[in-house]
Amino acid sequence: MKMAIVAVGRFGSGHGEERSLFERYARRLPFPLELREVEEKKRLPPDKLKAREAELLLGAVPDGSLIIALDEKGKSLTTRGFAERYEQWRHMGRDVAFVIGGADGLHDRVRKKADLLLCLGTMTWPHLMVRALVAEQVYRAHCILTGHPYHRD
Repeated sequence: MKMAIVAVGRFGSGHGEERSLFERYARRLPFPLELREVEEKKRLPPDKLKAREAELLLGAVPDGSLIIALDEKGKSLTTRGFAERYEQWRHMGRDVAFVIGGADGLHDRVRKKADLLLCLGTMTWPHLMVRALVAEQVYRAHCILTGHPYHRD
């Protein structure tokens, strides 16, 4: 199984801490957690920008991947619940892509394509931090399933 995070925006030179945190957890995994960043350079009205970001995001999702879209209206899972989903994905033998939208959220086109809408909580998180949060939760789920003591209930 391969995993990817497909996200709007890029880690810039001023985001070394966020990148470092993402990489810390991605490196701990026994498989690659690929980061695919997309960005529209043209200034577009918000509705057109969201539609364009949807095109870019869906175009960057690896073929055949389950799409897990991060969305404030999505399903909230406990850590153990996320680990159970992670185990199901492993047994399905399909790759997984976590999709993170831009500042205005996800276009309905992405939501409709998603196999799961996942909410990380009702607070607003900086999009660059969400990459690290997802990487940490994937690592934590892996630890739960392999009996590693990283996670404590």
